[in-house]
Amino acid sequence: MHPSRRTVLKSAAGAAALGTSGALGAFSELAFAQANLRAEITKIPGVGKGAPTDADWQKVGELCLGPTKASIREGEFKGVELSFMGLNNQNLHNLLFRGFLKPWEAYTGARISWIDLAQADYNPRLQQAIATGTVDFDILEMGAPFEGDVCGKGLASEMPDWVKKQIDVDDYVDYLKPPVGTWNGKTYRVTIDGDCHNFNYRTDIFSDPTLAKAWKDAGNSTDWGVPKTWQQVQAVTKFLKGKKIKNQNAFGYLDAPKPWGGFGFYFLGSRASAYAKHPDDKAWLFDIDTMKPRINNPAWVRAIQDVIDALPFEPADQLNADPNTTGFQQFLAGIGSMIPWWGDIGQVAKASDTSVIGDVVAFDILPGSDDVYNSKTGKWDKLSSGPNHAPNCAYLGWGVYVMARVNGDEKKHKAAWSAAAHLGGKDLSLWMVMYPSGFQAHRTSHFQYDEWVAAGYDRKYITSYLNSQLASYNHPNRAVEPRIPGIFQYYSIAEDELTKIFAGKVDAQTGANNIAAAWEKLTDQIGRERQIGLYKASLGV
Repeated sequence: MHPSRRTVLKSAAGAAALGTSGALGAFSELAFAQANLRAEITKIPGVGKGAPTDADWQKVGELCLGPTKASIREGEFKGVELSFMGLNNQNLHNLLFRGFLKPWEAYTGARISWIDLAQADYNPRLQQAIATGTVDFDILEMGAPFEGDVCGKGLASEMPDWVKKQIDVDDYVDYLKPPVGTWNGKTYRVTIDGDCHNFNYRTDIFSDPTLAKAWKDAGNSTDWGVPKTWQQVQAVTKFLKGKKIKNQNAFGYLDAPKPWGGFGFYFLGSRASAYAKHPDDKAWLFDIDTMKPRINNPAWVRAIQDVIDALPFEPADQLNADPNTTGFQQFLAGIGSMIPWWGDIGQVAKASDTSVIGDVVAFDILPGSDDVYNSKTGKWDKLSSGPNHAPNCAYLGWGVYVMARVNGDEKKHKAAWSAAAHLGGKDLSLWMVMYPSGFQAHRTSHFQYDEWVAAGYDRKYITSYLNSQLASYNHPNRAVEPRIPGIFQYYSIAEDELTKIFAGKVDAQTGANNIAAAWEKLTDQIGRERQIGLYKASLGV
């Protein structure tokens, strides 16, 4: 019989106690048990064998209960009621958490009620709770950019040391280690996600000989292929209008102009980062010493103008497309050839029932730019090293946070942190980043490529996918957003004004000036000097 993790751990512990663990020793037995478990769960259901179901989520949750059982007695939390607020995007996030936590509930005796939020509703609901002081949840799924709003106001519970050990915080990739997840030196976050926008593109379109000939016939001096700069992205998008691929209309880049609760701003940010993030300057959203917005400088205005110029060459009604539309209803359904997105696209393309492009998609870091704006000199620079790349590490990933309101109840406090630790477990996390979940690789141990191949991923595919994330996380000029209070208020203001720009009501520069003026007003409301200090701290200045 295939041993379960629990039986192997039990055998190893018993052998060690008797002094008969053999040449391998108990430590090797434990390592074997973990490797065995990881191999077992990543074949549930197996990549290419259909989308996972609730039964799969529950099975994985059950198999990963070992760390909970090692520290929590069966039924220890009987009578404890917990409320969990999180996202319900593409029927993922909270729905998966339910499945993963059902075995935890059965074992511990605790019960969880759920507050499910659509992506566009998330920020307003959270901000309402913060502003009114009516936190009505014990556990919160939240991104690091909100830490200034939540942890900075004392609303979160500090992580106990036993949780740090259980989830192995040292395994996180470097850019998600402190100060991310911390505030004033205290740790608050169980990381369940790593975020960057990578570049997703169709290999069949960029290797098509008919399109290659048409490209040359159009007078282009370069070879037909995957764009490496935003200037090339624009040229390809305009070229593909009216072309066909496999008897379907071919489209180039897909923009997401429709507001998305502040989250849509990241997609403009991915167009802007190579223009706006200079290698000699850590900042790209605000001036470091004054918090003066850069959103209306030539770099950001160019990115806004790019969207305006590209929309006529994109699918009809693209103006009403939000990121869910571009990612899941267009690109994965075979419409368009290039999008920026988080890691969801690579997972869903191979491990869902909805994608039609699993065999023809590949990945890279975001395109660069032939030149980059220097905010210090007010000029455009051409770098001797070539195009400027600045991967957008958008959102810094989702995490699980326990609220301070449980601190007065020892049993409830321990239960809430146990639930969070279960969701953030090292082994469970591997399953989540392999399958459609809403989360992407965020641990060093996630980049063991053989584990992905054993689960059913093609090696070339998964190498392209994971390398695009590693190269973004580790890029020396990566664009990382500040964890300052109100960051999503800034983003939401920008989305509202961008809607007017893309609808043709104001031009790019005027609209950008309006955003900058509104940002200045918000900074003054929050407190400029405090914002400057927090902004500098977030950039390591």
